[in-house]
Amino acid sequence: MSEPIVGVLLAGGMARRFGGGDKCLIELCGKPLLDHVIDRAGPQVDRMFLNANGTADRFAGYGLDVVADVVDGYAGPLAGILTALEWSRDNIPEAAWVASFPTDAPVLPVDLVARMQAAIVEQGADMACAMSGGRTHPVIAMWPVRIAEDLRTALIDEDIRKIDRFTARYHIVHVEFPITDHDPFLNINAPDDLVHAAEFLDQ
Repeated sequence: MSEPIVGVLLAGGMARRFGGGDKCLIELCGKPLLDHVIDRAGPQVDRMFLNANGTADRFAGYGLDVVADVVDGYAGPLAGILTALEWSRDNIPEAAWVASFPTDAPVLPVDLVARMQAAIVEQGADMACAMSGGRTHPVIAMWPVRIAEDLRTALIDEDIRKIDRFTARYHIVHVEFPITDHDPFLNINAPDDLVHAAEFLDQ
C-alpha cells in the first residue's frame, strides 16, 4: 500500500450519555479526548480530518478540515465512514485507503494502521477491523475508497445502519490486539469511564 492513507476522526455522534455536546472536547488528564486521539492516530496516516456536525468553529484550533455528515439525520457511524470515503475521493484522489478512529478512545495502539495494512495484504482482504479480547471494534477500521458508491447505496437506498451488516458483504480481516493492563480500545461512553481512564493514564 504505497498510496497515502487518510485518517478520519469520527465525532459525528450526539453524546447523549454526556448530556449532548462534543464528547471529544471533554478533558481527560488536562487535555481534551480529541487531543489524546490525535497524538496517537496522527503519526499513522498521511492526512487527517475531522467528521463532525454543526459549526466547525469549535474545532478551529486544531487546523483540521471539519466535514459534516453527507447524510442528514445523525445516521450513525456508517454516515461518518461514507463522508470520509467521499471526501477522500474528491479531495485526495491518489488516496486509496481511509483509516477510521473514534474520538473517545484515548489509548489507541500506535501500530494500529500498520498492523491492519499488513493483515489486508497478507490475507488479500478488502478491509480490516480491529479486535481486542475477542470483541470487534467496527469503527476502528481500514476502508478502501473504492467502495464509496456501494456504501452510499447501502446507507440511503437500503437503510443499513449497522457497520457489521455492511462489511459482511466483503472479505474483512479482523486484527486482534492484546489486552495487557488495559484494553487498547478503551473508550469513554459515560462520565464514570473518565475516572477509569484517568487512573490508567496517570500511572
